[in-house]
Amino acid sequence: MTIQELHEESTTVFKRAFGIGMAFIGLIVGAGFASGREMLQFFVAFGAVGILGALIASLIMTFIAVAALQLGSHVQAKEHVAVFRQVSHPLIARFLDVTTVITLFAIGFVMFAGGGANMAQQFGWPVWVGAASTLVAVLVSGMFNVDKVARLIGLITPFLIVFLVGISAWTLATAEYDFAALDLAARTVPTSLPNWWLAALNYVGLCAISGVSMTIVIGGSMLDSRTAGLGGLIGGGIFLLLLMLAVLALFLSSEFVGDAELPMLALVNRVHPVLGTAMSIVVFGMIFNTALAMFYALGKRLTRSRPDRFRTVYVAVVLLGFALSFVGFRDLVAYVYPALGYLGLILIGVMAAGWVRGRSHLSAEARRRLHLRRLAARRLDPRHDFAPMHADLVQRLSGESHISDAELHAALIARTETALKKDPDVEYDPLPSEADASAILTQAEWPEKSQDRSGSPEKPEP
Repeated sequence: MTIQELHEESTTVFKRAFGIGMAFIGLIVGAGFASGREMLQFFVAFGAVGILGALIASLIMTFIAVAALQLGSHVQAKEHVAVFRQVSHPLIARFLDVTTVITLFAIGFVMFAGGGANMAQQFGWPVWVGAASTLVAVLVSGMFNVDKVARLIGLITPFLIVFLVGISAWTLATAEYDFAALDLAARTVPTSLPNWWLAALNYVGLCAISGVSMTIVIGGSMLDSRTAGLGGLIGGGIFLLLLMLAVLALFLSSEFVGDAELPMLALVNRVHPVLGTAMSIVVFGMIFNTALAMFYALGKRLTRSRPDRFRTVYVAVVLLGFALSFVGFRDLVAYVYPALGYLGLILIGVMAAGWVRGRSHLSAEARRRLHLRRLAARRLDPRHDFAPMHADLVQRLSGESHISDAELHAALIARTETALKKDPDVEYDPLPSEADASAILTQAEWPEKSQDRSGSPEKPEP
C-alpha cells in the first residue's frame, strides 16, 4: 500500500472507532448517569474517597469495553449468547444469558420511569407523560436495523458531553473548597451500598451487565476487531472523563442537590432555568438511548431462533416494561441497580478471563481479516489486478478462520463495496444482489453468474 492509502485507511479506522466509542457511551450513559442519580448513590455518598472509587470504576469499565467489542467482532455475534458460549462453560453461559435477559428488561423499564421523572421535575408534568413519550420514541426507533440503531444511540451523546463538561467546569470554578464540610455533606446522601470500594465494583458490574449485550452486538457488526478494540479504548476514555467530572461536580454541590430526583438537572437549573430546560431534553435523549439499546438487544435475544418475529416480540416487551415502570425512578435506582451490579461482577470475571485466554487467537484472526480485506479490495477495485495466487490466498486464509466461508466472504464483499461506492476516484459497478461472494473472492476469473452487472460492462480481467 502507498503512504497515501495507509493514511486514508488509518483515518477511516479512527472514524469508525470513534463512532463505536460514542455508541458505547450512549449505551452506558443512560438515565441514571445523565441525571446524576447513579453518581450520588455509588460515589458521592461515600464522601471524598468516593472520587477514588469513580476512577477505579472507569479504568475497569474501559477494559470491559475493549473485551466485549473485540469478542463480539471476533465471533461476529448477532446477539450476546454467541460470545458467552465462546468464553465459558455451557452452564455458566446459560446463567449469564438468563441474567443478561433479566437485566435488559429491568434497565429498560427503569428508563421509562426516568423519562417520567425528568419531565415531572423540569416541567411539572404528570409522570405518565414523560414515560409515554419515551415509549413512543422507543417503539418507533426499534423498527430500524442494528446499524441505524447504533447511529441513533451515538447521536445525542455529544450534547450530553457538552453539558457535563460545561456544568462541571462552572461548578469547579465557583465552588467553595472546604473539603471537610463537603465530605460531611456528601455523606448525608442516602445509599444502599455498604462501602466505597464495593460500590465502585458494583457500579462497574451494573454498567457491564446493562451494556454488554448491545456492546457485543455492535462489535459483531464490525469485521475488524482491532477497530472495535480501539473504539472501546476511545469510549472508555470518554467515560472516565465524564464520570470523574460528574462525580466531582456533584460532590462539590451535594449540599444543594443531594435530595433531588435528578441531581444533575437540579445543578444545571442553579445556573439558569433555560439551561435546565435544554439539559432536560438532553437527559430525555439519553434515557431514550438506553431504553432503545436494552429493548432492542432483548428483542434480538428472544427471537434468536425466529428473527422474523422480532418486531412483534419487541413491541410486546416494550409495552410490558412501560406498564412496570410506575414504581418510581429513585426507588428503582436504589434497589434494582445494586442487585444487578452484583450479578454483573460475575459477568466481568467471565468476560475478562475469556478475553485474556483468547488474546493470541484474537490477534491472529485480526491479522487474517486485515489481509482478507485488502485482498477483497484488490478483487473488486478495477484499478488493481487479482491473480490466481491471490484467489488461493483467500481460500487458505478463509479456511484458517473460525467464521464460515460464506459468512466471512459476504461480510468482506459488503464492506469493500461500501468503501468503493464512496470513493470518488473509482468508477465502480455494484455486484448484483444474487452474486456468490465466495465464488467471486476465490476465483481469478469472474464467475459467469456475476458477469451480468445490471447492464454494466464486464469486470476487466487482470
